[in-house]
Amino acid sequence: MAVAALMLVCAMISIGGVLLDPQQILGAPAWLKPLKFSLSILLYVTTWAWLIAHLPKWRRITHPLGTVIAITLTIEQIAIIWAAASGTTSHFNVSSPLHAAVWATMAVAITIMYLSTLITSIAVFFIRLPTPSLTFAVRAGVTLALVGIGVAFLMTAPTSTQLTTPTGIIGAHTVGIADGGPGLPLLGWSTTAGDYRVAHFIGMHALQLLPLLAIALRTAGRRIPLLRPDTVQLRLTIAASIAYLAALVLLTLQAAAGEPATHPSGVFLIVGWAILILLAMTAIAILIRSRVHRTSTAFTATERSF
Repeated sequence: MAVAALMLVCAMISIGGVLLDPQQILGAPAWLKPLKFSLSILLYVTTWAWLIAHLPKWRRITHPLGTVIAITLTIEQIAIIWAAASGTTSHFNVSSPLHAAVWATMAVAITIMYLSTLITSIAVFFIRLPTPSLTFAVRAGVTLALVGIGVAFLMTAPTSTQLTTPTGIIGAHTVGIADGGPGLPLLGWSTTAGDYRVAHFIGMHALQLLPLLAIALRTAGRRIPLLRPDTVQLRLTIAASIAYLAALVLLTLQAAAGEPATHPSGVFLIVGWAILILLAMTAIAILIRSRVHRTSTAFTATERSF
């Protein structure tokens, strides 16, 4: 939570930089990347603080690992802010011994963070939360977050162009073109080529989105009878988690093929629609089954009253 507070400060500094510093890096405001990482890390460490608080039996393991996660993410953010203040890129930059050392430090820090998160995620599988759907959502969330973070390692491989024509950059967010082309506002994801950041971001924040879905279902269940049973909430959460995983895999493959997520075509478009349609059909089937069960139960109760 100390790091979460630090990220709030970093976010405010970054907002000031975006507003006051006209400098651009790869066609985007220099301080936009520190801002995005500040907010992302803020969400990530806050969620892990909450999860670790539910692991009293694993305190000896998870509390030190939580500290490691916090420190390594702080190292990452410091390097990103330093690069922005210097007017250069942070990731993949080996253009000088100093930049190479900074990038190597970032790579080591994130690898340690990933391994620490992996071990802590295993412990999460032994906790029981207030509802089965929330318990499952948290377990699915930490698993998908690990997959999403793992996608980032695909970015570190040098491209064929970088191998033949060294430019001081090894690795890229995009596939098929150099980083810095046209992208989505604020997010910066490429609109002309494959971009691993899409799957990386979506996968990483399954850690928040799936538990929020379970909480939303529980809240809605207090007013909507069809959503009230724990089994219905659990089944809907499982269906959403499977669809989330399928979408994550699809976005990763789409990026690897060099196709932007904003303009899916061919098999990627077909599979994307198939995932949405199957999820909707599954959700409808779950709700119909719940309605039939409620009607059957009510009818049986009426018969017994006679």
